[in-house]
Amino acid sequence: MDAEVITSLQNPRVKQLVKLRDRRPRDAAQQFLVEGYRQIRRAIDKGHPPVELFVCPEWYPGAQGNEARLIADAEAAGARVFQLNKPAFAKVAYRERPDGLLAVLPQWRNDLDDLALSVSPFLLVVEAIEKPGNLGTILRSADAAGVDGLIVCDPVTDLFNPNVVRASTGVLFSVPVVIADSGDVRDWLQAKGIRSVATTPAATQLHTAAALTGPLAIVMGSEQYGLSDEWLAEADDTVRIPMAGQADSLNVAMATIITLFEAVRQRG
Repeated sequence: MDAEVITSLQNPRVKQLVKLRDRRPRDAAQQFLVEGYRQIRRAIDKGHPPVELFVCPEWYPGAQGNEARLIADAEAAGARVFQLNKPAFAKVAYRERPDGLLAVLPQWRNDLDDLALSVSPFLLVVEAIEKPGNLGTILRSADAAGVDGLIVCDPVTDLFNPNVVRASTGVLFSVPVVIADSGDVRDWLQAKGIRSVATTPAATQLHTAAALTGPLAIVMGSEQYGLSDEWLAEADDTVRIPMAGQADSLNVAMATIITLFEAVRQRG
């Protein structure tokens, strides 16, 4: 590794990394931050190499070879590598416990027709998710359930928010994600013959009683308001998770896991 060494907190690259924590500079640069060995490793392995990699050997044990291999792979994929001293890395890191690896990646966009659908499509649709941590956890759940893709409708939070990347543990790079308008998604699902099943506490049918096989899109709503009236009116079916306590709903990420894996069970 023959990296340029940065020690000044006023260095323009350090200042730009700090700016990329916020959405407007991210969108202007069409770039985003990925911190941590596992997340950067998954990005490279899934064909999303960084354009820049910032390393701080003081934060990771030099006796381990994983970091050296990751740096070499990033360089081979075209990344420019910079070495930061500990104060400079502490300024740009957004994790509570940095491991000395921070990458800058280009943003990307997928369209609905970019999704590679299986013979019996299995999709997850979420509407207006507000919290980055929930969206990241939903991505992990989608990956674990083996969906064909995650469709994010009318997003409130940014897909490239550092906390989405962190909560997803890097599966953002392996799950096909599309951002689209709700109306366009409903039209597209209907054209593809994919049945939509919406989740709502007001449904009479339990999620375990519904047929969750065949071409399917499970639709989840926002944390505060649930699904919009349009989704509830136009969905092919509605289901609810049984609640025995005082609360009438679960955290959206937890509800997504429960509903997805009931579909996985039914689909064999």
